[in-house]
This record gives sequence, C-alpha cells and structure tokens, in this order.
Amino acid sequence: MFVTGTDPVEARIVTSINRPEANLTGVHMLSTLVGPKRLELLHDLVPATESVAILVNPTRATNQHELPDIQGAAHSLGLQLRVLPVSTDVELDVAFATIKEQHIGALLVHGDNFFTNRRDQLVLLTTRHAIPTMFAFREYVVAGGLMSYGPSIRAAYSQAGIYVGRILKGAKPSDLPVVQSINLNAAKVLDLKIPPTLLAIVDEVIE
Repeated sequence: MFVTGTDPVEARIVTSINRPEANLTGVHMLSTLVGPKRLELLHDLVPATESVAILVNPTRATNQHELPDIQGAAHSLGLQLRVLPVSTDVELDVAFATIKEQHIGALLVHGDNFFTNRRDQLVLLTTRHAIPTMFAFREYVVAGGLMSYGPSIRAAYSQAGIYVGRILKGAKPSDLPVVQSINLNAAKVLDLKIPPTLLAIVDEVIE
C-alpha cells in the first residue's frame, strides 16, 4: 500500500493506474501534476506580480521532470519564474533572502516531503516576508498559509486505510484502482483582496 504525490506509473511503482497488475495499490494525490494550475490561480490572486519564485527539492528527480510544464505556464502568463533549489534548512533561509533581495512578488511551494515536513516553518516565513504563497496541500492552509490547490494528506491516508480494510477482507491489490485524489485571515495579514472569481471556485474557505 502506498500514498504518493509522484506519478506511480512514471516512478514504476505500478504498471497502470486502473489495473496496477502487481501486489500493490494505493493513493496518488496528483500533487505534483497540477503545478501549472497552481501558478495560474496564484496569478489570478496577484495579477500585478511580474515575478514568481518556486521552491523545488533538487534531490528528488521527479521534481525536475515537472518543471518544464510550470515554466511553460509561466511563459504563457508573462511571468518571470525563478527556480530556487532547496533541500536543507540553510538553503531554505537563503531562498527567502533571495526572494526579498530580488523583490519577487509571489511564491509557489512544490509538493515535496521536505517542504511538507516544514509546513509550519514555511507558513511562518511566508507571513513574515509578506509573500503571497500557493501551497500544494490543504494542511498548509489549516496551519495558517494563504492558499492551496491540491489534495488533503489526511484524506489520502484515510483512503489508503479504506483500501487496507478491503484487502484484509479478501480484495486483491491488483484489482483496486489507484485513487487520484483559501485562508481569509492570511489574506488579511498580507493585505490581499481575494477576487470574487477566485472565491467562486474555492472548495473551502478558512476564516
């Protein structure tokens, strides 16, 4: 049983989404496949911003594969995208110093375990530096982050638990398809006005 934000087929965890064809199945959170949409929504929130930074963990090879799509989206939106590699706490501090020095107007945080494990720290840094930030998971927004577009980690593991129950009752993992699964207070702190068109498509508003 697995829970992953990486494409399980591309990572060769399973051979197919609908028919894993192995003694393994799980939950694909689609976190890393929606980078261009995250960038688009962030642009909708701060349309005057001309530059956006993205935090990427360079030690995870699949992250590099997803960058071209995000860079293409940035080009289409007329945005300058600054890729900031971060895999240590020191590099994280350097990244935020760079954002401040270069007056970068917004930030995209890639869906990666390194960042997820530091979500409270990231929320604090983005608030301290007053940088409008799009996160990968709902949990960041619950912790006080501005906005996210993607799955809930808690819901993903809950789905994994449901699958475990079905397997214990006799289901074969190979027969179970892989499941693909805005904080107004933060906006006030950053002195941002959420456009009505953006609020209209938000699934959950935290106040």
